[in-house]
Amino acid sequence: MKTSMEARAEADDLAAAEALAGAAKLQPGNADLHNAAGSHYFFAGKPKASVEQFDIAVELVPAREPHHWQRGISHYYAGMFEAGKRQFEIHREVNGNDVENSAFHFICVTKAESPEAAAAQLIPVTGDTRVPMAEIMKMFAGELTPDEVVKAAGADKNHLCYAHLYAGLYLEALGKNEESLAHIQKAAIDYRQDHYMGKVARVHYQLRTAE
Repeated sequence: MKTSMEARAEADDLAAAEALAGAAKLQPGNADLHNAAGSHYFFAGKPKASVEQFDIAVELVPAREPHHWQRGISHYYAGMFEAGKRQFEIHREVNGNDVENSAFHFICVTKAESPEAAAAQLIPVTGDTRVPMAEIMKMFAGELTPDEVVKAAGADKNHLCYAHLYAGLYLEALGKNEESLAHIQKAAIDYRQDHYMGKVARVHYQLRTAE
């Protein structure tokens, strides 16, 4: 169940998204307005509306498409797994050292095809040594367990937010939904962060608990 603070934040994001989308209609060709609306729709728990706005922004400025990892995340939550897979594959062209890109590509391939296909298509990342990103990469490669990733995060709340979020995503991809949700709850609530991925954790938690 949502807290009053979460419900208010979601309503505020929806209002902001609608205002930005309305402003974009009055300013045809303004990709920035559509892009901002896409983010707010996502934070309001409306990933399909988010994708629609991101798609318009990319259509207006095609050069943005390879950089648009946020669009890939919205694809995943909108159930558009093939489109998400493609977005993360082209993002690799402009950022080949992104563990998070590899992880989201893995979960999109798992949903679109199978865990075995995801493992076979795993995008390798070797240059990101940040804690817990290096450990997260090893988890998706099958070399560490989710609990080992969380342990590596130590006591840092931001590290723990990332560790639990990606542990949850990994376990969900493997069909372990109950274990997954326990990790996502920790990322969304216990170790709440206000950056983009912290908000992804909260959207994930809200969407899954509403199902």
